[in-house]
Amino acid sequence: MPIPQPFMRFLPVLRRGPDARADIFGGEANPRLRGTVRFYQTPQGVLVLAEVSGLPDTGARCKGSIFAFHIHSGGTCSGSADDPFRDAQGHYNPENCPHPAHAGDMPPLFSNNGYAAQAFLTGRFTVREIIGRTVIIHAGTDDFTSQPAGNAGARIACGVIRKPGCR
Repeated sequence: MPIPQPFMRFLPVLRRGPDARADIFGGEANPRLRGTVRFYQTPQGVLVLAEVSGLPDTGARCKGSIFAFHIHSGGTCSGSADDPFRDAQGHYNPENCPHPAHAGDMPPLFSNNGYAAQAFLTGRFTVREIIGRTVIIHAGTDDFTSQPAGNAGARIACGVIRKPGCR
């Protein structure tokens, strides 16, 4: 089956490599949680590709294993034992919009036996604007209503967004 025509426009973008990436790691409670989020600037917006493994089993049969996924304002994944990624700060929200209209609000990750992969296109930010910020995976589902951040639960994984080749 051929790739649908609208998606063909992104093949050259994917061949050139990402403009930024975040290598995700879990905290002490989720040491096997790992992943990569790649960001590609395109004329249509930012193409985001995420791949994560080691997501915890939430035991929530009806809700499934759905994890909130956001860009946060801070530039580090440090914190404390009680809040391991505290220094990632709050959602990236340069326009002071209500949740879920923050620039950093992204579609949730749907776990399939601990693995999740997704691709989406967004015009909420440019790659240049998010370099040095963080990607956070939360323990729960974003309710897309509660202020200021969707009542998504604890931060279980984090990664700093960097240009390729930078550490």
